[in-house]
Amino acid sequence: MNIHEYQAKELLEKFGVSTTPGSVATTPEEAERVARALGTNNLVVKAQIHAGGRGKGTFKSGFQGGVHLCKTAGQARDLAEQMLGQTLVTHQTGPDGRKVNKVLVSTSVEISRELYFAITIDRAISAPVIVASTEGGVEIEKVAADMPEKIVRMPIDPLLGLQPYQTRKLARQLGFPSAEMRAACKLFASLYRLFIACDCSMVEVNPLVVTKGGDVLALDAKFNFDDNALFRHPEILDYRDLAEEDPREVQASKSHLSYIGLDGNIACLVNGAGLAMSTMDIIKYYGGEPANFLDVGGGATEQQVTEAFKILVADSSVKAILVNIFGGIMKCDIIARGIVNAAKIVNLSVPLVVRLEGTNVEAGRKILAESGIPLISGIDIADAARKVVAAAAPKAA
Repeated sequence: MNIHEYQAKELLEKFGVSTTPGSVATTPEEAERVARALGTNNLVVKAQIHAGGRGKGTFKSGFQGGVHLCKTAGQARDLAEQMLGQTLVTHQTGPDGRKVNKVLVSTSVEISRELYFAITIDRAISAPVIVASTEGGVEIEKVAADMPEKIVRMPIDPLLGLQPYQTRKLARQLGFPSAEMRAACKLFASLYRLFIACDCSMVEVNPLVVTKGGDVLALDAKFNFDDNALFRHPEILDYRDLAEEDPREVQASKSHLSYIGLDGNIACLVNGAGLAMSTMDIIKYYGGEPANFLDVGGGATEQQVTEAFKILVADSSVKAILVNIFGGIMKCDIIARGIVNAAKIVNLSVPLVVRLEGTNVEAGRKILAESGIPLISGIDIADAARKVVAAAAPKAA
């Protein structure tokens, strides 16, 4: 789950991380009121979408940039009017862009130095790791490619947590002078407390800035949360903005299905994340393009399988469906009954290829054979992939 920048600011303030004051607005008039309440002539108006690169983005209306500095509340109102309700296209949104429903009106600061700071999980060591750089304000991928020596990595013991000596060491590595050392160390420690307390999978501050007055601030922050831990954080779940998410993924989450939409035309319904990845790989290998990642898991019910089919057939780009089940905990007969139920409910207008193997496979195959549903059987995963790619291919005139 992702959150907006204005929501990130609320979390930063809650955990004592220094940042700039500001508030969200959904109308130009509200943006003007927020700007007046800030009581400064150093203002910034930022479009709120779940994507980076907003400052360099372009609105489909022709207006340039989703981040603008201004001096007066009237100017903040005019900028909000140019952004709200318009579609912003950045390098992360794709050509379709994202509609801007909210803007953040905040105090701007005079920046002396920009840095990069993030905490994420290093899967190789099963522990949090801090990734930081003196090259803030740009994509960290570019820094890693062009100037890898500028990146500092600091693993954190998950039992001991971030220690004071580590914050001091990190501050020195990032070039903080003695006068700024205390503020930098406090900010690092506060960010780590936030990361652990909120079950984050990533906290990224870019840029982390030093102002000309010597303040150390988290100017912009991005958060990712561990979806499996969100049940512990109803206050964070309230931040969820369904308008920013793929409608297919929203529908899938309501049925407790793991779904990620892709750009291909072959829909996949698989049990197990590893098998789902392998299925997408083999579809690519035989020249096809997967339309989604969909893992129904090991304990799916007939109703969940039916809901999964509804999501797949609702995608107009789908030209064929591949069901690839290796039954362990997930029984093949349950999948088969779900397929039959789905076929009765939805208009199955595209070819369906089914490969079943494992627990109760004979019962599952019998259910499908006696159902009268038109489907193509796959002997194994390779055979099923070849058949579904052929079924999805455009037919010659």
